[in-house]
Amino acid sequence: MTDTTAFDWRSFLLRWSGEWADSLPDGETRSADDEAAWRARWLGFPAAPEERIAAMEERLGRRMPPSYREFLEVSDGWRHAGGFVWLLAGTEDAHWHDNESGLADMFEEYLDEDADPEERREADIWRRGLQLDVESDATHVLLDPEDVDEDGEWAVYTWASWLAEPPQRHANFLEFMRDRYREFHSLRAQGSDEEPVFVNDTTQELDSMVEEARLEALRGGWERAGEVLDEAKEYGRPRAAGLGDQIRRLLGETYMVYFDGLVTDPQYAAELLPPLVAEHAAHSYRDDSTLTFHLRGADDGLVSLAYATLDQVRNGTYRYTAAGPFGEAVERARELARWGDTDGAWRTLRDALPLWEPLGPDHLAPLGWVADPVLGPLLTPERGRELLSTPRGGQTGEVPGPTAGLDPGDLAWLAEPDPGNNRTSYRFVLVEGVEPEELPGRLADGDGTVLNEPITFWEARRRSLHERREFSSYDDRALMAVGRAGTGWSFAFDGDPAPFDQRRFVSPAAAASEGTRAVVVWSGLRKSHGERFVHLSVARDGAEQYAFTYADGEVRSSGEIPRPLDPSRFFGDLADGVGTERSLLEAVAGEFGAHLPRHAIVNGRLHTFATRSWTRPPRDGETYMVIRIHHEGS
Repeated sequence: MTDTTAFDWRSFLLRWSGEWADSLPDGETRSADDEAAWRARWLGFPAAPEERIAAMEERLGRRMPPSYREFLEVSDGWRHAGGFVWLLAGTEDAHWHDNESGLADMFEEYLDEDADPEERREADIWRRGLQLDVESDATHVLLDPEDVDEDGEWAVYTWASWLAEPPQRHANFLEFMRDRYREFHSLRAQGSDEEPVFVNDTTQELDSMVEEARLEALRGGWERAGEVLDEAKEYGRPRAAGLGDQIRRLLGETYMVYFDGLVTDPQYAAELLPPLVAEHAAHSYRDDSTLTFHLRGADDGLVSLAYATLDQVRNGTYRYTAAGPFGEAVERARELARWGDTDGAWRTLRDALPLWEPLGPDHLAPLGWVADPVLGPLLTPERGRELLSTPRGGQTGEVPGPTAGLDPGDLAWLAEPDPGNNRTSYRFVLVEGVEPEELPGRLADGDGTVLNEPITFWEARRRSLHERREFSSYDDRALMAVGRAGTGWSFAFDGDPAPFDQRRFVSPAAAASEGTRAVVVWSGLRKSHGERFVHLSVARDGAEQYAFTYADGEVRSSGEIPRPLDPSRFFGDLADGVGTERSLLEAVAGEFGAHLPRHAIVNGRLHTFATRSWTRPPRDGETYMVIRIHHEGS
């Protein structure tokens, strides 16, 4: 419900009229009505006396809603209600639409048996609505006598045939007129060079509010600042959209976030171009030429920079940098994130925020990092709110409490279903006392294997399949992401392994354990097709110490298995595969003190490499198949 009872219609309409008159260019050719309105500085008409309003209500058979009635008592109609309704009805011209446009038939054609009440209301409004538009640019304005609130206010619906949108609802006539006033301001703010500069008491008040909102945002009051900026944006104030979009982007919003008015300013391009082009790159169906639409007004150098940044984002080579102590923290955070410690990376960025230096007065927060392939996955809506709540840029305020970490610090999360329930099998290797970059030397063939640049697991798999020229039925070279698995451990993880072949499986634990200790786990306890299985092997100094494999309903083991890992503790009853899997993973984590970083593996980008085969070569008499692909011209 909107309080409309104490609204001062006369002051509102006089202000609107005066601002409209002042916005018109000198010497412009105007219609006789507009010329009279300009001279009188009044877009309205004489007030409607009570008897005229009563006669209108008798003609229509309904008492008019309060806010429309109060409007008529000040002005019996209105010119230029926004940019597209040139004449709004008073007591003489308001009439029941009764589908005279035929739009009810058009809207009803698109209804089906599953149409919701709102869709049906949008179709029915053309039969029951009270039409207020008299002259317009194919824009309809209807009061709905069946959409009534507790104060007797009727909702107003507007629809333009040239907009690909459903009818827009306004709670009452007052809200509709306020919206038209904001539209008038927004259109005038975008005026041409020939028009007078659009400055008045309203624009000056709004610009003052925008400046205070900017400072409030830097003090950490992003919610209050955002509300002010959203209102100023509706009035078309030039800084409001660019400032508000910075807040929205850090909250995880990307739709219609273009940093208007700032992204084409070379002063801010280093921070605002990367998130803009990253969102463009995320939608492969978009033609690259559309990017220039959001860069209109930019010079050739900035457009070239945008396309160069777009190439870097697509290739995964974009690297965010910043000046000063915050920039140093960015480098430390990237080093942590690329090895999987996303919680540590976020803490590093967060702690350095008070030292961050804006590029200019309209720069509210560091933003380029969200396009960085390693740092970008750190952002969540909760972390965005934490960043925005932290005082920065030389301002002071209350420091927010830290958000909870995203990694549980264990292995048991692997037993939890992922979205889509795709992770039903996985395998990983833990190696003690070595750095992640050393893992290819222990798990891959030859000394020439190097880590790929950080990439998502699914991007890495797609790229690997595209580049492969040979596929073998006996070879199982795992594509694995690597990182740190807690204090003193590194990991290699494969979230989409090949089928488990117990007869030919060769654990990489022994090879990985030269001079140290290594653990291998391969689980398929939640597979919906085929036999469930799990394998665990532990090696030290190049020799396997103990191992067990559960498959085909049996456990095969070797060596002296520690009591916490004794398979008899887990495989007595496999009715609860998830519970068994979780218990085993908890036991492995407890025995070795290692964990896997969930957020980095599931949502982040990590270095990857291909291991040597996890299966032995075929023996004499065993059949196999090899497919080689040759591309002409390659």
